[in-house]
Amino acid sequence: MAAAQGRLSDGTGGMDEAKDTDADLGGGGTAPPLPFRTAVEALRGARLRPQIEVETTPAPKRLAPYAYALEAAVVDDDQDLADGRLVLLHDPAGHDAWRGTFRLVTLVRAELEPEMAADPLLPEVCWSWLTGALGARGLTYGEPSGTVTRASSHYFGGLSERPAASQIEIRASWTPGEGTGGVPDAATHLMSWCDLLAQVAGLPPAASGDASVVTLPQRRGPQAR
Repeated sequence: MAAAQGRLSDGTGGMDEAKDTDADLGGGGTAPPLPFRTAVEALRGARLRPQIEVETTPAPKRLAPYAYALEAAVVDDDQDLADGRLVLLHDPAGHDAWRGTFRLVTLVRAELEPEMAADPLLPEVCWSWLTGALGARGLTYGEPSGTVTRASSHYFGGLSERPAASQIEIRASWTPGEGTGGVPDAATHLMSWCDLLAQVAGLPPAASGDASVVTLPQRRGPQAR
């Protein structure tokens, strides 16, 4: 994946290296509306912490007239600690379930120690990480929904020497608040999502003294890339 490395959308690298056409953004090849184009440009220009590697990925075609998708991994010392996907949806006509014209949809995954996965409060804690990441950056949003799933794998027979593995998975969506011109603060929503990724990966807060961030204990060892 192409590391963002805190770069800007000025041709120097990062997410801006992927040059999307209007057809890539949906709308059947017609020019996307200005609010959506503005939100996508904001995503491309976001500054991210160095451990977050981001690249564009094909967006779903049937969820909304216009869509833009990113996938990301938390990488530290060439080890993958967590990964996820973020999709920006836009329907200029609005959507009853969204109560807005934009929607953000996400998937976040990370490996856990079995003891941590067995914590009965883990789902509630993980969901609070998502809402806390949005709130910590002062974002407005509505209609949040999602699931937190924990899964365990145990190996037998020829695979019995492999240790048991546990994974946490957060699937969520929310409607970002729309500002001037009906455009959401897409860049800050992306940064908040990356805060969630880093937190699930067990990284310390990017800014020291941030009491809203609680690191994940009992992390499983990094996975080789």
